Amino acid sequence: MARKTVRCHLNGLEISLIVLFLLMTAVSVGLIAVLALKLDSEKQEVTPEEPTPTVNPPENPYLIGVGRADCTGPVADLPMMGYANTEQTARGIHTRLFSRAFIVDDGSKRVVFVTADIGMVSQRLRLEVFQELKAKYGDLYRQDNVVMSGTHTHSGLGGYFQYTLFMITSKGYIKPSIQAIVSGIVRSIDIAHRNLRPGRIFINKGQLVDSNLNRSPHSYLNNPEEERNRYEYNTDKQIVIMKFTDLDGDGMGLLSWFAVHPVSMNNSNRMVSSDNLGYASYAFEQEKNIGFLPGEGPFVAGFSSSNLGDSSPNIRGPVCVNTGEKCDYLNSSCPVGGKKACIAFGPGEDMYESTRIIGENMYKKAKELYSSAKQELHGPVHGAHQWVNMTDETVPLNSTHTGRTCKPALGHSFAAGTTDGGGEFNFIQGDTDGDPFWDGIRDALVGPPSNETTDCHRPKPILFSTGEMDSPLPWHPAIVDVQIITIGSLAIVAVPGEFTTMSGRRIREAVKKELEVQESFSNAEVVVAGLCNIYTHYITTYEEYQIQRYEGASTIYGPNTLSAYIQRYRGLAKAIAHGTIGELPKGPEPPFFDEDKLFNQVKDPVADVAPVNTTFGDVLEQVNPVYKVRDTTFVTVELFHNNTNTWEIVHKDASWETRFHWEKGLAGRSRSKVEWHIPLTAQTGTYRIQHFGHYKQSMDNSTIIKPYVGTSDDFKVTRSFYYF
Repeated sequence: MARKTVRCHLNGLEISLIVLFLLMTAVSVGLIAVLALKLDSEKQEVTPEEPTPTVNPPENPYLIGVGRADCTGPVADLPMMGYANTEQTARGIHTRLFSRAFIVDDGSKRVVFVTADIGMVSQRLRLEVFQELKAKYGDLYRQDNVVMSGTHTHSGLGGYFQYTLFMITSKGYIKPSIQAIVSGIVRSIDIAHRNLRPGRIFINKGQLVDSNLNRSPHSYLNNPEEERNRYEYNTDKQIVIMKFTDLDGDGMGLLSWFAVHPVSMNNSNRMVSSDNLGYASYAFEQEKNIGFLPGEGPFVAGFSSSNLGDSSPNIRGPVCVNTGEKCDYLNSSCPVGGKKACIAFGPGEDMYESTRIIGENMYKKAKELYSSAKQELHGPVHGAHQWVNMTDETVPLNSTHTGRTCKPALGHSFAAGTTDGGGEFNFIQGDTDGDPFWDGIRDALVGPPSNETTDCHRPKPILFSTGEMDSPLPWHPAIVDVQIITIGSLAIVAVPGEFTTMSGRRIREAVKKELEVQESFSNAEVVVAGLCNIYTHYITTYEEYQIQRYEGASTIYGPNTLSAYIQRYRGLAKAIAHGTIGELPKGPEPPFFDEDKLFNQVKDPVADVAPVNTTFGDVLEQVNPVYKVRDTTFVTVELFHNNTNTWEIVHKDASWETRFHWEKGLAGRSRSKVEWHIPLTAQTGTYRIQHFGHYKQSMDNSTIIKPYVGTSDDFKVTRSFYYF
């Protein structure tokens, strides 16, 4: 077949017009594609993820501000807080720690709720935060309207206490540690304060049945049968969420409460980690803050602690690891190996997977509740706060008899630990007799408890009468914060420790009853926020206390502790309901000890030394040239873009996929190891890993801190090793 050839002769003007036409066509196609994607995106946004408002916005909307700030602190060689093991010192980062702040203003009053990825809020920490807030804001943020709660991760740093017992277990008052937490909390409030804008608040609640287990069921069973029969489970399965939006319905934040211990990361862990509650926050924020790295972006998701005292994430339960048999029911010990062999396990194959699974369960349930939240909060906000001398509270037991609280003391079973992390020596849970051997050692070292304290705490056999120990400073607090804030019909009961399941239920019921005498609080929703404002160990019911497992032995103010707290929180709730908050007495102020009276047992680090023939930042073991996607800051993971010849940071040490290990060597020769656990979602391409740090040198009788950077070779991530 003959081929016909057509030749066209075009002048310069015609060529220019054709090129312009082609460019306009390409632009038009691009705009149509962008419009289609936008419309598709808008369709997705109208799903229950961000429901359109069901009613018109209120005439007087709340002002809402949310903020998040890093509070990680130093991650090398400082003690961790939670398992009370002085040998468990930080050696790297699993995930970063954050403080998340939520401010609600009704036009005349405001309240603040802070949830921080730390073991608990201490009295010293709270007081130092208020010093900074007062310097910045005057009396805007005060004791009565700011709640500070710790998530209770056991993998955060210690060193932010002023009472002797806590200073002993975390090697003293460590200024770099507490400064990082104070700064993080204050900055999160600063950001929330700057971001205040009109918005709406919705609440929702549901059940999450596969993420907690009662670790002291024998104690729980000692509660009255008729009371237990009112509940389906021996742990609280309820999860409550607050959804914050602007007036257009766009999400600003989420705040959630669920009762589970963040001990998925066990006591062998040496990396700073926000644990399961932190993972839930991480997952929710990553979904909402598309295009942002972890810890960045406008949406803030706080997953907070609640009445978690006897609630464990290790849902496979305790077993004797050497035999596979069940542990002794009362004492949580094994015939061979004792309590050390009785260990509870989470749902995963290791602690990292268990952390992810429990955190993901909370995230998914919160996401479901967030999507379907329709109950909107209206009405004023209130804050009520008192200081209470918990060593001298009188409570009515019946119409003719009263009881009282005690000076602080810890029982023998405190030293036994729990199935989430056992103690040392031959201490066991459920001990109501004590041990003359350990009593003799105690008497020789610190002296015996007084007869008055012994009688007050019965049936607890006292191991340490901390309320009678004042050297070098008091071992436990006497003055304790009690606080409630309300937003519309929602009441947040800020409790100063670890309430057990039934303790939390009782205090919720008592507060609800006091509030609902007023119509404005009809159908009030009451949540317990744990580990708030000051730490006072555990709070069991009177009946659970009689069993003297770990939680009862750690109820430091004696068997009537819960009754005293219920009495005080009912008083706060009554004042809120009747508008008499101003008549509440402030109570005795707590001490703020001079820093020169606080001790620090952490030694200053020695000067750093690089190995022979190396310099700081040298990579000791390079990455492989190629990695396949597997099924299975101090750090950045960076992706190379050929079109711009630039590196993009895709992960930092706040990311779940990275792990930063610091290994303390001899004579100043430490090493850092960075891991990137490549997710299935990783984009194929060329990557590098960078590590940033500082080293200390002594020169001319002075100390110099210098930065360094270590950069790996470039390497490829591919779907197959046959990538050439």
